[in-house]
Amino acid sequence: MSQWTVVVPLLAVVALVLSWGRSLPGFAVALVALCLAGAVLAAVHHAEVVAHRVGEPFGSLVLAVAVTVIEVALIVTLMIDGGDKTASLARDTVFAAVMITCNGILGLCLLVGAVRSRVAVFNAEGTGTELATVATLATLTLVIPTFTTSKPGPEFSPAQLGFAAVASLVLYGLFVAVQTVRHRDYFLPVTPEGGVQEVDSHAPLPTRRATVLSLVMLIVALIAVVGDAKGVSPTIESGVASAGLPQSVVGVVIALLVLLPETLAAVRAARRERVQTSLNLALGSAIASIGLTIPAIALASIWLSGPLVLGLGAVHMVLLALTVVVGALTVAPGRATLLQGGVHLGIFAAFVFLAISP
Repeated sequence: MSQWTVVVPLLAVVALVLSWGRSLPGFAVALVALCLAGAVLAAVHHAEVVAHRVGEPFGSLVLAVAVTVIEVALIVTLMIDGGDKTASLARDTVFAAVMITCNGILGLCLLVGAVRSRVAVFNAEGTGTELATVATLATLTLVIPTFTTSKPGPEFSPAQLGFAAVASLVLYGLFVAVQTVRHRDYFLPVTPEGGVQEVDSHAPLPTRRATVLSLVMLIVALIAVVGDAKGVSPTIESGVASAGLPQSVVGVVIALLVLLPETLAAVRAARRERVQTSLNLALGSAIASIGLTIPAIALASIWLSGPLVLGLGAVHMVLLALTVVVGALTVAPGRATLLQGGVHLGIFAAFVFLAISP
């Protein structure tokens, strides 16, 4: 195992400890950002070691769940400490994650896969299942609160929030069972002829000891990524305010930083012509982001004193509907060209632009 992949995450954690809760000067912010970038690269390396050992789709699941659990912990911590000003934090973060994964990462991976092979090939059954799960979870937790009447505003009543939390957990658990046990073959990379690809043989399987070490260092690196992203967020917030941009831009930037490990891992898989692995990472992360965040927020709401705004506005609902419709048309054939990748990137660009200029 490369020595830097062990040293850099530890340095990033040290930077996290030293910078947590402090106002940082410019040079310190630059150092933390450098540590964050190194931790991202190390996380990708360790995720690939674990994935190579356990095989697909378990490898994709490990990275998606690890990132999401740490991200959820960060959201809950910020909401408990933030009061009313963080009322829409969970909604903004989850929706940004859905748009980044289902359009940004997915579109980029299809683009890379199509450039290398002219046509990106994947399993329509597995990918369609993932997209349907994302659409259902997003509608239940982010769209319906806008139209419920038990409580004023785009909020759930306690009973409705409890139902949404349980439904999210059940759907996420059912998805994991289907992906890893019942229909595991639906989520394996496929050849241009439609057959299941053989396991990567570019390197021997890592030892059990190396795998355990990589799993530990993956968690350490992801903690550093999320924590250091929070550390540089005040600088991002001040920069956004100085530029006269909406506060929602901060959430988009933080989400992009947190999802960097998955983005890099997905693109590297697409470059190896394993597009299904890329889509597992992208859509699996969206499912985990909703399926784990909403139950955690529902539990934390017992201690939260302020409102919990979950319902999306009209523009965001249109973007979500467009994402689902275009995504369904993309995955149905099981093959995608440069155009499909470009269309998803176009939707992602619209999301980012409308966050800057609502």
